[in-house]
Amino acid sequence: MGFHPLDWLVILAIGLLIFGPKAIQSMARNAGKTVGQAKEAKDKLLAELPMEELNHVRENIARIPMSPQQAAIMLLTPEQQREQDKQKTEIE
Repeated sequence: MGFHPLDWLVILAIGLLIFGPKAIQSMARNAGKTVGQAKEAKDKLLAELPMEELNHVRENIARIPMSPQQAAIMLLTPEQQREQDKQKTEIE
């Protein structure tokens, strides 16, 4: 659910009437600076993350059973058979 462009126009017009053009310009500038700072913080955080370790964890999460039936299948199925089944599903 988003805003229709006409909704934004009405909101902007009401804001312009209440606050005036200088205040709206100042709020927009501050909002832009905040968005820029958030993007910089996100980029800095992503640069510091150990991506190789996260990829390894992500691969292992796929092997965690989500139901008792999956747990039973994993216990009863040999590792080689699971690897073959995994390769078959990747091909499809």
